[in-house]
Amino acid sequence: MKLSKLSLAMTAALGVGICAEAMALDLYVDSKTKQIFAEPGPGRTKLGSFEKVEEQAATKKVEVETQAQKAEIDKIKQDLELKTNELKALDEHIVAQREDRAKNDEKWFNKISVRGYTQMRYNQPLTGDRVAGEPELRSVGDSSIGNNTNFSLRRVRLVFSGDMNDYISLYMQPDFATTTGGDLHFAQLRDIYADIAFDKEHEYRIRAGQSKVPFGWENLQSSQNRLTLDRADSLNSAVPSERDLGLFAYWSPSDVQKLWKSLTKKGLKTSGDYGVLGVGVYNGQSINRSEANDDMYLVAHSTYPFDLGFMGRAMRGQVLEIGADAISGRFNRSGGAYSSRFGSGNIVTARDNSEDRVGVHAILFPQPFGLQAEWNWGAGPTLNPSANRIERQDLNGGYVQAMYKIDEVFGTKGTMIPYVKWQTYDGAWKGATNAPRVSVDEVEAGVEYQISKALELTLAYSTMNRTHIQTQTTAAGFLQQASGDMIRTQLQFNY
Repeated sequence: MKLSKLSLAMTAALGVGICAEAMALDLYVDSKTKQIFAEPGPGRTKLGSFEKVEEQAATKKVEVETQAQKAEIDKIKQDLELKTNELKALDEHIVAQREDRAKNDEKWFNKISVRGYTQMRYNQPLTGDRVAGEPELRSVGDSSIGNNTNFSLRRVRLVFSGDMNDYISLYMQPDFATTTGGDLHFAQLRDIYADIAFDKEHEYRIRAGQSKVPFGWENLQSSQNRLTLDRADSLNSAVPSERDLGLFAYWSPSDVQKLWKSLTKKGLKTSGDYGVLGVGVYNGQSINRSEANDDMYLVAHSTYPFDLGFMGRAMRGQVLEIGADAISGRFNRSGGAYSSRFGSGNIVTARDNSEDRVGVHAILFPQPFGLQAEWNWGAGPTLNPSANRIERQDLNGGYVQAMYKIDEVFGTKGTMIPYVKWQTYDGAWKGATNAPRVSVDEVEAGVEYQISKALELTLAYSTMNRTHIQTQTTAAGFLQQASGDMIRTQLQFNY
């Protein structure tokens, strides 16, 4: 609008000049006759140029308006110049902010993410050995199984993780549901490690710190993702609490990483990325314990997921993962007083602390039907109550699990996975004092209902037959078999 006024003003100014020159009248007077003429001639003297009074007023009016338009134009120019300077300053400010934000984003502590989960359980025994003097049914996987127990917090985890740069990642996980003696809910460090990669795709990397030992498949699977309530004793006995302090090297090809991620996006439960191949050395004394000898454990891990689409259209999208693992080392199990139906004694030193195991695993991911199985064999330090010593004895055991995935339950986005799991184990539980030998035979049938990403509910029926190995190795029923049936429930909320 203001530019139009400027154009009009300039046009008016030019027009006034032309009109003024065209409308002016030159008059001449004859020197003899004093007659007025409009044209020059002999003896005529020019009197001057004359305009009508009305035309002079109009001209002055146009000149005034022209001056006003000029003043307005000057003001517009000043405003435009001011706005231009303001926009320039604002643009410089935005650029500076972006540069500051980019610099801040490069700082590793601005890339740390926080997540976690909590598991609340309730176990209701249906039958069992509860007669005075008889062994109490207990489980190494869940301390809330036993007499005089109700609600419990199985896990309260927080995970802090992030990339410090393109090659170094940080992971830390404490747990706030640790039991110390009869007291509950102490904080304990579970994981603290750095992944040091040799390429931006993280195909080759070294993990340094306290982390999961890559032995088995279910051992490596997060409890947040695991379908069954507890890990199988046979594999878990190799690395109680699944973790130790050491160095581990992993190789994960990009195509396998992509396949594992695609399974996770489908809501399937993988074991996490612990490499197609992995090797490592670690202390071997279990989580948060000082080293007790000069020897270190060695571990080798292998697994590979196969897309079964090559078998035909019926198998398209089905994935079968198979692998094998091995560990070898020395586990110095401290001795202590004990009493059992076999006798009593006080183990001071062990005769042989060496341990060697091999294991195999196979998983057909549920789409919708799935199977999962693991087995391991070996030998390790084991209490021999007859000889009153810890010695190297054979061990073996494993599990088989079937499951079926049902999506959009009750017309919602929820997922339901019924399952049944059978496990057995005959061998030492080296995480307990004197490394007592246990015999486990258990069947668990249940269903996990993933109501949403934030909430899951698991209901299960378990029938158990287990060797009683309490912390108090002099308690009645130590090393005796206990059996029973129970309903188990777990509410898990993810955040």
